[in-house]
Amino acid sequence: MRLERIQDALKKKNIKYQYTEEDGCGSLDFLFRGLGFHIWEYQDSVWGVETNVFAAGRSQEVEGDYETIISREILSWPDMAM
Repeated sequence: MRLERIQDALKKKNIKYQYTEEDGCGSLDFLFRGLGFHIWEYQDSVWGVETNVFAAGRSQEVEGDYETIISREILSWPDMAM
């Protein structure tokens, strides 16, 4: 299981997501306020993710401590109704 810190943030925000793992890399897809978001992990020379959590219409790569960076962003979003 990969991207566990991000999955915990999504659970805290009551955001349903789909998790997939392939070739040792995790992938998360989810909807928030009607917009589709993704977090796709990769490993080239370094580990990183491609994601659109910072701007729904634009993907960007995040490397380094990407789980903390993305979890922090998700936790800053408004709570979803139960």
